[in-house]
Amino acid sequence: MDKIGEYIRRIEIDSLWSGQKHIVWELDRKVNILSGVNGVGKSTILNKVILRLLQVVKDSCTDKPDVKLTYEPVDAVTVRFDVVRSFDRPLVHSNLLEKLADDRVATELDWQLYLLQRRFLDYQVNVGNRMIAMLTSGDPEAKAKAQEAAQARVQFQDMVDELFSETGKKIVRSSNEIQLEQFGEVLSPYKLSSGEKQMLVILLTVLVEDRQPYVLFMDEPEISLHVEWQQRLITLIRQLNPNVQIILTTHSPAMIMNGWMDAVTEVTDITQ
Repeated sequence: MDKIGEYIRRIEIDSLWSGQKHIVWELDRKVNILSGVNGVGKSTILNKVILRLLQVVKDSCTDKPDVKLTYEPVDAVTVRFDVVRSFDRPLVHSNLLEKLADDRVATELDWQLYLLQRRFLDYQVNVGNRMIAMLTSGDPEAKAKAQEAAQARVQFQDMVDELFSETGKKIVRSSNEIQLEQFGEVLSPYKLSSGEKQMLVILLTVLVEDRQPYVLFMDEPEISLHVEWQQRLITLIRQLNPNVQIILTTHSPAMIMNGWMDAVTEVTDITQ
């Protein structure tokens, strides 16, 4: 079985566009923010790396790929990763819409939430099984360990409640699915604003990775988020999973205002 890495140490791209621009990017274990003017290649770099990772997963990579990734540990051949897309465009794939059991799914963020609902259910089952194993192990510290296993979900719920507090929305904690309550009315997540859906997608994506080491790619995650949420986003992600490596592109100064200025890399600085 291929060895799974904890994070990406280095990205090398032979040619960003049509044989031009060689990219070498040394990455930080925690947070990596790619910046630059429009058209310089930020999204292209992210997309090439994601495509390379997908090729490894499908075992269809070429002998001499134009994207080389170095992992930690160095003998790993891939990493766990997630991709969050922030643009809330209408879904246009009629075949996909016909297959969906939920006709409330109308946009790309809705689709991500739909998929995350299923992952959230699996996550809860896995955590529940771990808690049962701990409580039946005979370990005198089993109760404390079981409570710790459930802590991330509670932390996620507290985060959402606090972020959405100005509009009176709260997570329905008794539900196995993601539902919200607003002034006594139960809401589906598909009824939220684009910014609320986007924040929910990001935090849910982080939660269901169950605090394991993995890489989170985000292309301009500030889209639809107001400034305060932009400032807090990276910190919230790191609190929910301290083992995540974040790789993102941004145009927003607010994204780095909470102590992440040293994590910024200009595309021109990694171009040879």
